[in-house]
Amino acid sequence: MIATKFGYRVDEVTKNVYPYGETEEQSDVAGHVRDDLEKSLQRLQTDYIDVYQLHVWGLTIERALEAREVLEAFVEEGKIRTYGWSTDRTDAVKAFSTSHSCGVVQQQLNIFDGNLELIALCQELNLASINRDPLGMGILTGKFTPNSSFSDDDVRKHAQWFGGFKDGHPNQEWLDALDAVKEVLTSNGRTLAQGSLAWIWAKSEKTIPIPGFKTVKQVEENAGAMEFGPLTEDQLAKIQTLLNK
Repeated sequence: MIATKFGYRVDEVTKNVYPYGETEEQSDVAGHVRDDLEKSLQRLQTDYIDVYQLHVWGLTIERALEAREVLEAFVEEGKIRTYGWSTDRTDAVKAFSTSHSCGVVQQQLNIFDGNLELIALCQELNLASINRDPLGMGILTGKFTPNSSFSDDDVRKHAQWFGGFKDGHPNQEWLDALDAVKEVLTSNGRTLAQGSLAWIWAKSEKTIPIPGFKTVKQVEENAGAMEFGPLTEDQLAKIQTLLNK
């Protein structure tokens, strides 16, 4: 399966990146969508893409619906199989997913962060929930301490928008919370990473976490989570009690 995303234009001279619709030059959303798809097909050396995702979290619904018209045409043309929007806004998803051709949502989701109302909406609308940052950018693997630091080119050093990091270091509150639920997550022989993925699967059968990786060993560990399956209802309840949610 091939899944990719679109939604930004890059000024090759200044190297600035602009989301669709942000400037007058970016106002031709429909034109940009078609141009980006054709370039993706060329780069991926394929005739079609299985899952094509609008990746501008805060795009207005009006602009997103302009893009959707083109996406619907792509489905008819056989260039994509399904599409979705990477956003955590329930109102946006409700407006965007009224066509049966829209099959997915991409949302932020891990034990400590995510819109659970959106999970319920995916259940209601029969949408797959693709989950970004399911391991909290690495925090949920247990390999970081409050003093862990990152190189200047590592997004985690600058990710002030992400609750797991603060001033370029892992957030102590997240580390403390992870320590509180560690025993449950690692039950039955799971690693912390595997337990974190199992928590997501236990929240809904619609969830598809997309954990990051840097090594083959990490890929094998992530894939190994499938052997254990989701956490049980009792384990979910215990984690919720421990986190006082």
